[in-house]
Amino acid sequence: MNILYTTTANATGDGRNGHAELEDGSVSFDMQIPTEMGGAGGGANPEQLFALGYAACFHSALKVVAGTDKADVSDSEVSATVGIGQTPEGGFGLEVALDVSIPNLPADQALALVERAHEVCPYSNATRNNINVKLSVL
Repeated sequence: MNILYTTTANATGDGRNGHAELEDGSVSFDMQIPTEMGGAGGGANPEQLFALGYAACFHSALKVVAGTDKADVSDSEVSATVGIGQTPEGGFGLEVALDVSIPNLPADQALALVERAHEVCPYSNATRNNINVKLSVL
């Protein structure tokens, strides 16, 4: 693979209760375990950051595949919902639901673009066969 870009993030403190920031200082978060998992809440958590990244990355992939078809994806939106839970083996796993709105296209054409974007998106490629990713066109 020809690497086009790299970035580094650093986490300090007590894991999910600590601080995370990009090495260049452009993004910085206090991290807190969510209340649903027994924490205090009030800060960011890894699942939120993963959801942000996946939504943005998938939207870019959608625009790339739409560009090859000259499909109108203006006003499109991608929402990523990330869930964390305990696996039967005792560890933890993730699941993702990607809800995509492409109001300027018929549903069948929108679904075809979403499925192609899922093949192109780096997050989708990283998670494929590792976690359940559900695609929905709204």
